[in-house]
Amino acid sequence: MAWWQGRRGSLPEHLRAGLWGEEQAEQYLRRHGWRILGRRVRIGRDELDLVARAGEVLVFVEVKTRRNEDFGRPFDAIKRSKRHSLSRAAVRYLRQLRERPSFFRFDVVEVVGTVEQGQPRIRHIENAFTLDRRYRVSW
Repeated sequence: MAWWQGRRGSLPEHLRAGLWGEEQAEQYLRRHGWRILGRRVRIGRDELDLVARAGEVLVFVEVKTRRNEDFGRPFDAIKRSKRHSLSRAAVRYLRQLRERPSFFRFDVVEVVGTVEQGQPRIRHIENAFTLDRRYRVSW
């Protein structure tokens, strides 16, 4: 049982759905051989939903949870300001690492469904967007 399931009454619906979606995305990535390095990583005022390794590539994963497909596509929610805050968080995360990765990318995992519906549909969009041009990463 997840830590938040015992507190269902105390969390708003949108937070419960988001946490459930992040759990589903994490399980999906683990089943595909990914190593999860962090969940809900806070860096300053920004947050990275998941940080993972897929082989030699460091991946910053944005999870989008939808009740059904009528609520839009994952790219609808990742506007320029969101890409900017994810880029800012990623660059700060990279600066904190002792050993810098050769490659990194941004993926989106879309989780469509609810806890009550059971098994969700999961779509994984690799290399969904690039680092915001305002940031430069050099080692």
